[in-house]
Amino acid sequence: MTDKPTQPLENAPDDIKLAVDLIYLLETNDVDPQVALNALEMVKQDLERKLGTKG
Repeated sequence: MTDKPTQPLENAPDDIKLAVDLIYLLETNDVDPQVALNALEMVKQDLERKLGTKG
């Protein structure tokens, strides 16, 4: 059995690419998971305000 992805990342949707980039950034900088979640919640709230939505 092989662990190769069925679709290369360059063909992935933009949101998947961004998620992979963010995970890489957080892990390579050894960011504490709770700190990352807190920061991501702030980012989410900011983006929701810009979209004029709540979610």
